[in-house]
Amino acid sequence: MYFKKETGNKGENLACEFLRKNGYIIIEQNFSCKQGEIDIIAKSPTNYLVFIEVKTRNSLKYGMPCEAVTPYKQKHIKLTSKYYIYKNFLYNIDIRYDVIEILKLNNKIYINHLKSAF
Repeated sequence: MYFKKETGNKGENLACEFLRKNGYIIIEQNFSCKQGEIDIIAKSPTNYLVFIEVKTRNSLKYGMPCEAVTPYKQKHIKLTSKYYIYKNFLYNIDIRYDVIEILKLNNKIYINHLKSAF
């Protein structure tokens, strides 16, 4: 279990670095409440509040990383984002749900940013 957590943390740090290089402002990492958890909350260059799920894999044994963001997981991300918006009085804003998949193969790192993934 520790290996999975370490892989996930490294992936989230790579995703934050990638987002910053692309003009995003990281607002929060690992926001959690009883509804669920959101890996990254960021402000996009186009002024969207973006809720981002990061999936990192070291092989394709279980499919592409983005395939792990199931409808069940999406539901919890949406519920958590609604609570975040309510808690922070963030009304009348544009929001988006993205997935960043990170794949580590043959000592190379591939990052794919899926905007408006769900």
